[in-house]
Amino acid sequence: MLRRTFVRAGGLAIGTALAGSLWQDAARAISPQGDSPYGPLGTPDANGLALPDGFTGRVVARTGNRVGGMLWHPAPDGGACFPDGDGWIYVSNSEIPLHGGASAIKFGSDGTIRGAYRILSDTTLNCAGGRTPWNTWLSCEETSRGRVFECDPYGVRTALPRLAMGRFKHEAAACDPVRQVVYMTEDERDGCFYRFRPNRWGSLTSGRLEVLCVDSDSDTGPVIWKRVSDPAAVREMTRYQVDEAGHFQGGEGCYYADGVCFFTTKVDNRVWGYDAERQRLEVVYDADAPLKGVDNLTGTPGGDLYVAEDGDNMEINLITPDRTVAPFLRLDGHLKSEITGPAFSPDGSRLYFSSQRGVLGDPAGTDGFTYEVAGPFRR
Repeated sequence: MLRRTFVRAGGLAIGTALAGSLWQDAARAISPQGDSPYGPLGTPDANGLALPDGFTGRVVARTGNRVGGMLWHPAPDGGACFPDGDGWIYVSNSEIPLHGGASAIKFGSDGTIRGAYRILSDTTLNCAGGRTPWNTWLSCEETSRGRVFECDPYGVRTALPRLAMGRFKHEAAACDPVRQVVYMTEDERDGCFYRFRPNRWGSLTSGRLEVLCVDSDSDTGPVIWKRVSDPAAVREMTRYQVDEAGHFQGGEGCYYADGVCFFTTKVDNRVWGYDAERQRLEVVYDADAPLKGVDNLTGTPGGDLYVAEDGDNMEINLITPDRTVAPFLRLDGHLKSEITGPAFSPDGSRLYFSSQRGVLGDPAGTDGFTYEVAGPFRR
C-alpha cells in the first residue's frame, strides 16, 4: 500500500496527514471497517441527515427554489469552496444536457447566504471538476468529447474552454502545484487517468496532455506517462491513442494533497492513490463495505478522506490516516439519488455536498438538494 512520507524519511508519525502519508504494508489492500473518530451516527434530523453528535446540518439550496436571488440549478454535482473576504463561496456544477454549467453561493463569515449567481451556462453534463491554486473552478463535461471550462467563482470573468486539456468524457480534476500538472479522470468503463502539463503554470490555454501507463501484468506499481498526440480526439478517442495506457473502470472523483493524487473508480469500487514523487500507483480501498458506490471525494489537512457514495445507502464515508473506514453521515429518504460535490469551507468548519436527484429520484435532477454540515471537524 501507499507508505507514509515519514517512513520514507526514516521515522513514523501516526497522526501525519493521509494525503501524502504513503501507507505501510502493501499486502493490506482492503481498508478495515472500524469506529469513526466522531462516534456513531445519530437519529436523522428533519432533513434526513444522520450525523455524529456535535454536528448540525441544513439545506442551503434546492433545485427550482430561490437562493440568494436566483433559482438553484438541476442535478447539482461536483463542487468546491473558495475564500471570499471574511466569507467564502461554494461552487456547484449542473449535470444536465445542453443547459448545464455551474452556479455559486456566497456566504458570510457566520454562514449567512449573501447571494448567488451563475458562473457558467449552456454547456452539457457538467459533472465534477476541480479547484485550481489560482482560485478558478474547472468544470468538466461528462460526454464523449467533453471539454474543461475554466470558470471564475467570483463571477467577474467569463468562463472559457481549455481545449488543450483534451476532449473526452471528463469527470474530475485535481491540481498538483509541485509538479505543476492537472490530473484528470475519465468516466468510461475503459477510461484512462491523465495529467495535463501546461506550458506555463497558472495558464491552461496550452500544454501537453499525457496518459498514465502501467505494466501490462499489473494495475499497480511503477508507472510512466506518455503523450497523447491528438488531445482534440479528431481521429481517435484519447484513451486509445497510447497502446500502453492503463485503463480504469469508470473514473470518478479526484483529489490531490501533499504528493498523492487519490481517485475513485465506480465499477470495481476502488479508491486509488498515485504517489507523484515515486511515480507509483497503489490501491487504497478495495472492498464492498462499509463504502460502496465510490464517487466524489475530498480531504482535510489533517489527513482524513471523505468519500461520497453514488447510491447504496447514501453515505459519506471517512477514511482516516490509520486506514479506518467508517460512515461520517447518511442521508435518508434519497435512495434513488447520489451524493455529489463534497467540499470544505476554507476554515474547515463546514462541509458542503448535494443530493443530485433528491427525494423524488428524478433522473433529470429536478429535485436536487445542496446541504451544509457544521461541527468539530478534525483538521
